[in-house]
Amino acid sequence: MTAALCYGLPAVWQADAQILILGSLPGVASLQAAQYYAHPRNQFWPLLQQLFGIDVSLPYDERLAALKQHRLALWDLIGAAERRGSLDSAITPASIQLNDFPALLQQLPALRAVWLNGGTAAKSWQKLIKAGLSLPATVQVFALPSTSPAHAALSFTDKLQPWQQAYQQTLAIHTGES
Repeated sequence: MTAALCYGLPAVWQADAQILILGSLPGVASLQAAQYYAHPRNQFWPLLQQLFGIDVSLPYDERLAALKQHRLALWDLIGAAERRGSLDSAITPASIQLNDFPALLQQLPALRAVWLNGGTAAKSWQKLIKAGLSLPATVQVFALPSTSPAHAALSFTDKLQPWQQAYQQTLAIHTGES
């Protein structure tokens, strides 16, 4: 018996986005709420509050507006896949349908960095690169620890540090400092 085919959420972006944050595939709580990172223990929004001052207590639509004001874009690498439950490890690899990144990337001329939220996102990104996706030399890619509650091996502080480093390096790229 195969698992149900799960479909991701639409991309959140504006043409002036400088950072594209990519997850793998929304979990059950996020899909049911039709909101990115809706699980109450997911640390995505608390991390963005620390990095960008986006208040985690704001209604979802206001958090998305703040995300765009900070020139951030948000999407997932996997557009659809078979999966039972929310764990990335439950995704059936042969069923993975990646999102159309070449089309999105053409819409983001100011892009400076791609932040990959977790190991599954990083593996899916590598598949895109091997399939011929290319980025301008000015765009850096950062593989970051997952914000998922399933990735409990790292504390919030331990996750925050590499996210802060990616932010600082992205700022350096933007300002021309290295």
